[in-house]
Amino acid sequence: MNGSTAQARVLVDELARAGVTDAVLCPGSRNAPPAFALARADERGTVRLHVRIDERAAGFLALGLSLASGRPVPVVVTSGTAAANLHPAVLEASHSGVPLLVLTADRPPELVGTGASQTVDQAGLYGGAVRWAGALPVPVGTTEPEARRWRAVVARMFAAAVGAGAGAPGPVHLDLPYTDPLVPDDDPPGPDTGHDDAGPPGADLPAGRPGGVPWTAVSRPVRALPPLELDPGARTLVVAGAGGPAADPGLLGGAPLVAEPSSCWWAHALRTGPWLLDRPELRPTQVVVLGRPTLHRGVAALLADPSVAVFADPGTDGAPWTDVAGTVRAVGALPALSPPEDWVRSWRDADRAAATSLDTALDDGTAAGAPGLRLARDLVAAQPDGGQLVLGSSNPVRDVALAAVPRSGLTVRSNRGVAGIDGTVSTALGAALAHPGPTALLLGDLTLLHDTTGLVVGPGEPSPDLTVTVLDDDGGGIFHLLEQGGPSHAHAFERVFGTPTGVDLVALARAAGWRAADWGGDAGELAARPGSGRRLVRVAAHRAGLRDAHAELRRVVAAALD
Repeated sequence: MNGSTAQARVLVDELARAGVTDAVLCPGSRNAPPAFALARADERGTVRLHVRIDERAAGFLALGLSLASGRPVPVVVTSGTAAANLHPAVLEASHSGVPLLVLTADRPPELVGTGASQTVDQAGLYGGAVRWAGALPVPVGTTEPEARRWRAVVARMFAAAVGAGAGAPGPVHLDLPYTDPLVPDDDPPGPDTGHDDAGPPGADLPAGRPGGVPWTAVSRPVRALPPLELDPGARTLVVAGAGGPAADPGLLGGAPLVAEPSSCWWAHALRTGPWLLDRPELRPTQVVVLGRPTLHRGVAALLADPSVAVFADPGTDGAPWTDVAGTVRAVGALPALSPPEDWVRSWRDADRAAATSLDTALDDGTAAGAPGLRLARDLVAAQPDGGQLVLGSSNPVRDVALAAVPRSGLTVRSNRGVAGIDGTVSTALGAALAHPGPTALLLGDLTLLHDTTGLVVGPGEPSPDLTVTVLDDDGGGIFHLLEQGGPSHAHAFERVFGTPTGVDLVALARAAGWRAADWGGDAGELAARPGSGRRLVRVAAHRAGLRDAHAELRRVVAAALD
């Protein structure tokens, strides 16, 4: 057995022993050794393989698989620009704490800088975005000492990805230079299954630990934070974003909670909390930040107020705490709170009044210029218990935060690490493949187009139950709500921010093998169902009235409270 084949088989075998169940692969020449090894593992049932043609989509597919399963997922690509195309997914994984294993094939070191084809300097390619980076020497043989080192590197890489070192979970990078031969020179594997405790007949692959256990067992750390030393009886508002500690509503003591949809606390949050943050009578004296909130300007303004005491609980996975304005006074665990009952009652009364006025406005046409809000409310309510909902960045995740009724029984995910629109379709496909129930995805037309190749799932590839709802307003609706959407910038807005495309999204999805249709108006059409396969529902909309509609809703809610 040649050295490239032996090394690739040992690495794949050790990854499976460490707990990897899924791997993503893009075709290439230089990464042929791990490609053959992964195909072999898929045939033997030790690793489920997902093949994609686009490295950026593959990176986000692996991220979605890891996000939903909690297990590290390797993505394996060839050298050169293929490795660079993984960078967006690496950045998202880094900032959202997702254990992504990036394995890049490479040319031999002596060819770097010589003008050789598909050859770049891949050392340090992802900079500080990875928790660990390393490279193996070119495999030239197959010996026990070499195999031990290969397996030990997997353990070290795995430990860094799951946060077993000093930091939080995140992506890691292993560079794998190969030289010819790149293809196996032994007979195809027989029908035997299981780990390589001993190689197949006639092979000289060094064995792993008996019983299929990892070469080096890595224990995940158990971290704890001391309770925050704050006044539990003060007027305390709790703000929750992505990440952070596990939800324990018993600690709140009735304290008002404003949570983003992708937070594990969202089911316990006030429905209209984001609409109430500027009310003087509801102003807190202290705020506890759970995880990393990124959605609402009202939250950012509150945390920047020097008259409000701000405390942070980032959770126990080693992630840094959020402190954009530099106002955090202490970092620790959320203690049991007991805010004043009359103040808690004021928040609850305001939430009920705001929710009633909001629903009326969504249903009577007052908010017709912001169709995404009503769509978000109805889509969330339509999902079955046990389902999963993935939200695109820009308006969809904000529409759910502003209009939907927080609920239990639904797992909500969103790429909030860097909050880009990159790879959203692929993230949802990966999350759906790792989730035991059906999955829905809500996104905008530009976000869909940004990951067009994510729609491509080859014949024979694992395919989930995923219902995609795309709000098609032919452009970038969120920019209407930002400063550049103001009347004074109308002369340049449509071309450089609105960016209409005119693409027929239903035809595009059908061309990629999806069942696709325009929405008929029944919220039940938006519900993800077991056995539904891959389908897309296009909701046609206009964005010209978006800015005015949001302003009118703010007036309606304020009037109800006044």
